[in-house]
Amino acid sequence: MKKFDFCDGLVAPLDRANVDTDAIIPKQFLKSIKRSGFGQNLFDEWRYLDHGEPGMDAARRKPNPDFILNLPRYRGAQILLARANFGCGSSREHAPWALQDYGFQVIIAPSFADIFFNNCFKIGLLPIALDANNVDQLFREVEASEGYRLMVNLQGQSVTTPAGQSFLFDIDPFRKHSLLNGLDEIGLTLQQADKIKAFEEKRRAAQPWLFA
Repeated sequence: MKKFDFCDGLVAPLDRANVDTDAIIPKQFLKSIKRSGFGQNLFDEWRYLDHGEPGMDAARRKPNPDFILNLPRYRGAQILLARANFGCGSSREHAPWALQDYGFQVIIAPSFADIFFNNCFKIGLLPIALDANNVDQLFREVEASEGYRLMVNLQGQSVTTPAGQSFLFDIDPFRKHSLLNGLDEIGLTLQQADKIKAFEEKRRAAQPWLFA
């Protein structure tokens, strides 16, 4: 998992509440357990005018010209601004995978579905919950200013606007440590490699018949 400490990114506003995981990555694309390759089908049913299926060439499909991510001013966005209860629905891990594979590093919303929220941290995608009034302000500013960017500082737990206004956000200290150091569950386990090895050697000596 890549370390995350700071993001100075273009913002894309998705002005919809209760965006569920089937909208984020439709069920027909859940045929792989790899974390890559899902970005081209992010928000597939909103992003394209035709019905998507695995293996289709995205370059040959019909994009929806009205969908926010298809507008030139939001291409290459690294921060997604969303409404309440983002990531509700099924617990599929593919939803944060698709968001990250597309290029998003940060999701900002007033609230998130619990399982989606937890899954984001496992891959280094930072979900930030801000007060709904602050999110409303950000939506207004993004829509009024092309090229609108936000600076997200994980160490300082702040989101800063182009005008210099900062909003602080809460994050669990353990999750913050994991993101700053690029430690997913495997990485955290490997930090205990010496203790695991010592335990196995002690167990082998005490119970050799288990290893015969």
